Amino acid sequence: MKTLDEKHLQQVLEVEKQAQALYDSAVRKAQELPSEADREARENVEQAVAAAREEARQMLAKAHAEEECASIAAGADQAIERMEAAAKERSERAVGYVLDAVAGEGKP
Repeated sequence: MKTLDEKHLQQVLEVEKQAQALYDSAVRKAQELPSEADREARENVEQAVAAAREEARQMLAKAHAEEECASIAAGADQAIERMEAAAKERSERAVGYVLDAVAGEGKP
């Protein structure tokens, strides 16, 4: 039969064993924190980089579309100028033809 002191000693040893297990667990968790924080930081950086790249891609696409629209508008303006010049030339020739025809009709 165990004496009272042996029972108390056994309980103290059991409590110390539990305390050591808790301490060991806490140390392991504390050792894992830097690597976990590093992993999370890398993930956050990767997400930020991905978001920045997507934003840059969208900005470039918008700029390209605006540039393309400006180019199309400039091309259309040039085409209009060419058409106006051609129409003016034809109109001048038509007026000349009419004037020649009118002047020719008055001759015997």
